[in-house]
Amino acid sequence: MKRWHRALPPAALLFCIGAAHAHDGQFGHGPNRLPAGVTPYSAIHYDGTTDDLLTAGLGKTGLGGARPAPADANDPAQLRRLAIWTNYRAVLDILPAGGYGVLYGPNIDVNGNDTLGEGKIAGTEYLAVFDRGASGRNVTLMVQVPDSFDPDHACIVTGTSSGSRGIYGAIGSSGEWGLKHGCAVAYADKGSGSGVHDLQNNTVNRINGVRADAAAAGDDTVFTAKITDLQRQQFNADTPNRFAVKHAHSQFNPEKDWGLHTLRSIEYAFYVLNEQFGADRKGRGNERRITPGNTIVIASSISNGGGAALAAAEQDRAGLIDGVAVTEPNIQVMHPRNPPIRRGNVTYTGGSKPLYDYFTFENLYQPCAALAPAAAAGPLSVLVNATRAANRCQSLADKGLLASTTLAAQAQEALDKLVEYGWQPESTPLHASHWALATTAITMTYSNAYGRFSVLDNLCGLSFAFTDAAGNVSAAAPPLLATVFGDGNGVPPTIGINIVNNLNPGGARLDGASQSPSTGREDFNLDGALCQRHLWTGSDRDALRVRAGIAQVQQSARLHGKPAIVVHGRSDALVPVNFSSRAYVAFNHRREGGASRLRYIEVTNAQHFDAFLGLPGYNSAYVPLHVYFIRAMDAMWAHLTQHAPLPPSQLVRTTPRGAGAPPITAANVPPISASPAAGDRITFDGDTLVIPD
Repeated sequence: MKRWHRALPPAALLFCIGAAHAHDGQFGHGPNRLPAGVTPYSAIHYDGTTDDLLTAGLGKTGLGGARPAPADANDPAQLRRLAIWTNYRAVLDILPAGGYGVLYGPNIDVNGNDTLGEGKIAGTEYLAVFDRGASGRNVTLMVQVPDSFDPDHACIVTGTSSGSRGIYGAIGSSGEWGLKHGCAVAYADKGSGSGVHDLQNNTVNRINGVRADAAAAGDDTVFTAKITDLQRQQFNADTPNRFAVKHAHSQFNPEKDWGLHTLRSIEYAFYVLNEQFGADRKGRGNERRITPGNTIVIASSISNGGGAALAAAEQDRAGLIDGVAVTEPNIQVMHPRNPPIRRGNVTYTGGSKPLYDYFTFENLYQPCAALAPAAAAGPLSVLVNATRAANRCQSLADKGLLASTTLAAQAQEALDKLVEYGWQPESTPLHASHWALATTAITMTYSNAYGRFSVLDNLCGLSFAFTDAAGNVSAAAPPLLATVFGDGNGVPPTIGINIVNNLNPGGARLDGASQSPSTGREDFNLDGALCQRHLWTGSDRDALRVRAGIAQVQQSARLHGKPAIVVHGRSDALVPVNFSSRAYVAFNHRREGGASRLRYIEVTNAQHFDAFLGLPGYNSAYVPLHVYFIRAMDAMWAHLTQHAPLPPSQLVRTTPRGAGAPPITAANVPPISASPAAGDRITFDGDTLVIPD
């Protein structure tokens, strides 16, 4: 067998040799063994014609077409098809003018050419559950092995889901890249995923997505709330028609284990590959033909999945991971001292702020800031009700959180506070749409998750429920729930389930349309936002619980000399560069110095949600970051397989499509340079990370 050598420097070789010795029990000689705690669920081969790994039989045309409504919501295959369609489109602009089918997509081959037709990929999909049973953790793992996989040139790419998405969350990012390169793709839903427990009717999603009675499903469940029947009945009597959602209400703080779940998916991939390709040892199990020593493993994904890949690389003590390539990672660093970040003449010293810190801060000020001219000119700003936003400004002033006395001045002051806190000025046009579409959902989810609160707690007086046109709580909609595995994003608002303010003076009401008890105004429930902020700034028991959970998710920025490429859009308003990637790079430099092989690529005119690029305003002003995800993966692949040098850290200056959003061309998205101009290089001045303006 031809050995598939990996390009590693001496320091990394020493690390991997020591780690591999410690891990001989699983990857040394002897029979192939299932990783501890992993329970196989299913294994299905797809022929690449009627159904396939990448597009669920839809092909490039079907992914770009109408929603494939299931004719039978009890058919796992139809739910899978819907989930792949939904998740693919959730992270990509699916319009040709934005690059779909031209710069990326199932039809584009590994050289960037349109040669793959519909892009269907035959292979076998293995589903498993980690920590299934009494704990209720039930982390879904999946390995896709394309028929093109070559065991003599074995490779694995991780596809940990972004956001709070289910097991197919990375299908359009690292999933597609890995499958096209003939690699096995190791997916994990991170212990969040599409777990929605209808407490009123006591139904849940099975692992395969089919809705079932919670008692009948047993431990075959993505998520069932850890409450007794008596507690559920009392909760329903007090607050009927509510939902528990896994990421918010699992009581595991799943983020602390995202690195572990990613590593476990890799281990499961090795097991699957050896079951498929290892020779039988005459009834003593298959041999371990495919091992970390002869397999290239790239930890990859985007957003939360990108953060999980970095965490996995930090925690990898078995020499499993050879390289990392991620975009827009949600990564939070332990920071006893904050290395400064200098962009042009502006120096930021705030360090890697925890996600919960900056989300609760923006949740206070974004609705008011949305009225400032620079923010109001941004895309989809009409989603923010102007009257309620003005009320938020006045309520903030009444509580001493704004000093200005006129509406215009209050809005500008709120915007200035966001920039002073660390958001880039380029994020300003996105504050309105992000508050309307993301901020409250993430603040609600993570406040519960970090503090390990139960759905019974109704933390800060907030809960999840369907609401009617008037904003009142309504009964569950069975047809929508039946397909939540395929349609849902793992964090309400989703499929009509919304955030509800239980403390609205006139009775429970849609949070965004409710009144704050302390102000008597419809101000987007400032009281709820203040409660959520207090969980970060306060010192009571609930706040201490939340801060303890946050401490558990912070990473060290020690990559042990592994080669890594981090890509981030400068305009990102959801996971701002100062709080995440820039800070991570700075801390990595401080901790690893000359041994570091981390490269940082910052992209102008790129933001967090490529899926939004099909929307007016987004399409003309921003370029797809996904193009640079592909290029980062290509660069890491070339480094690991051909010993090509990693690209230097740099700022890539792009050109938006502009007025009328004409079709994108290669000129809009210039390549990552092997030798960037001096004015585009990202460097260090001592401990200071220096970013070109």
